[in-house]
Amino acid sequence: MTARRDSDDDRGRVRIPADFERPDKLLAGLTARQLAILSVAAVALWAGYAATRRLVPAAAYGALALPIGAGAAMLALGRFEGIAADRWVSAAWRHHRAPHRLVPAPEDVPAAPAFLATNPGPLPVALRLPFAGVGGDGIVDLGADGLAVICRASAVTFSLRTPTEQEALVAGFARWLNGLDQPAQLLVRAEPVDLTPSIDALLDAAPGLPHPALETAARAHAAFLAELADRRDLLRREVLVVLREARSSNTTGAGATARLHRRAAEAASALGAAGVTLAALDGPAAATCLASALDPAGELRPVGLGGSALYGAGLSGTGLSGAEQPVTLARRPKGTAPVKRVNP
Repeated sequence: MTARRDSDDDRGRVRIPADFERPDKLLAGLTARQLAILSVAAVALWAGYAATRRLVPAAAYGALALPIGAGAAMLALGRFEGIAADRWVSAAWRHHRAPHRLVPAPEDVPAAPAFLATNPGPLPVALRLPFAGVGGDGIVDLGADGLAVICRASAVTFSLRTPTEQEALVAGFARWLNGLDQPAQLLVRAEPVDLTPSIDALLDAAPGLPHPALETAARAHAAFLAELADRRDLLRREVLVVLREARSSNTTGAGATARLHRRAAEAASALGAAGVTLAALDGPAAATCLASALDPAGELRPVGLGGSALYGAGLSGTGLSGAEQPVTLARRPKGTAPVKRVNP
């Protein structure tokens, strides 16, 4: 009976290996990239030996080829900090060649004045973010990569559910995943929380409560929140679902925007079966979300709808279709308090 019950519990479940993203091994336990690196190194060393065997002694050529072969083997087989050595070297080379001083400059960085007697060195490069702006309806313009919409999802207390309820939640989530035909991203992040507005609201409302005990409880709760904020750094977890629509030559921006809104509504309906509440962010909320992701310290602030195309973190007017006005970001003026959001 126990074996049958275990088999019934496992019905409909599929085991997914933890290393399913590992590249396939083609020959002798080596991947295609490893075989390509070793093959190129072997052919190059053989060609060099064939070209110089009448001029250079074999021992001298072997002494020269040994470190080259060892370097190729290390590049193909080694790993640095959990990353394949060839990818690590490629990323290090790109980082070395890339500019290291990036500044927000929408009009590009001007050249150095001609009257300077000495060479000022390499100039900073304008910061180019992977998005061009946010429309008033919350659509994020990704430039050549298309459009995207950001949705905020609620959390589900999965561990407190019964096994039957857990299977129902997983089935509802699996139906949404199986129905995807366009890219989607699930992002879980933690951000700091400022309790000062909540504490001020409690203290302001306490004198107007109908009973002295309620006023005492409100003041005690405000003191508890203040003590909690002083003792530790408070974080809140946010779950975001990002839906992206690729650009195509036979569709207009209005068509892609309508498809994104329709996909967001379909995702909200599908995830609702899994107990998840999904809501698409409007323009100001999406701009605030991007600003907090780019600058958790709160140095950037959204200008709002109908504002001028101020340049902050690379968000500027996008000219999206319709009557929606773009949402822009600007850098917070010095001496002003940062803009922070509070978990209600």
